[in-house]
Amino acid sequence: MNKLVATSLEGKFHVFDLRTQHPTKGFASVSEKAHKSTVWQVRHLPQNRDIFMTAGGAGNLQLWKYEYPAQRSKKDSDELEMGVAGAVTLLQNVTLSSQPIGSLDWSPDKQGLCVCSAFDQTVRVLIVTKLSRL
Repeated sequence: MNKLVATSLEGKFHVFDLRTQHPTKGFASVSEKAHKSTVWQVRHLPQNRDIFMTAGGAGNLQLWKYEYPAQRSKKDSDELEMGVAGAVTLLQNVTLSSQPIGSLDWSPDKQGLCVCSAFDQTVRVLIVTKLSRL
């Protein structure tokens, strides 16, 4: 909740904290170089929105966790509220294909169950374990 993840062609993703918007600086954000090529997809785990997976152009999936800062907002020199960005941690990285993974989705019913498809015309069903401990 209150997070927006945007992916890019340069292998990066950006996580914006939408809780507090500064009039000139906008939303607080953190960027991460995740993949060596385009990040095609990002999907949040429905059961825990702090965990998300990115799908890359090199056929790999990366599981990430967003960690909130101790203080989500602070006052700037003009006494205006501005957001404070958190941090992202890589939890898992796996290469499934030599082609880009173009689609990815989580099961809303079974935590950790996801499906993805790659440009090599395959559909893969994955089970990500140990999510309940995060």
